[in-house]
Amino acid sequence: MSIPPDPQPAGTGRMQAVLKYSGLAFQMLVVIGGSAWLGYWLDGRMGTGPWLTIGLLLLGVFIAVFQVIRSLTKESL
Repeated sequence: MSIPPDPQPAGTGRMQAVLKYSGLAFQMLVVIGGSAWLGYWLDGRMGTGPWLTIGLLLLGVFIAVFQVIRSLTKESL
């Protein structure tokens, strides 16, 4: 005879979803902000104008969107 698991309180699934998606938003912020800061810093050190900032910012946006898509498709599988 096995003991059934304790039922989860109402709203637990919603709270997990909120935490997951807020975590994704924070991850996007860190990736995009970090890449923009790195590009700005490198532009200042190398004197390349805004080109490294623009390039790394676009790369950061691409990586962040890719991570979100990968996370959302992994959830649906």
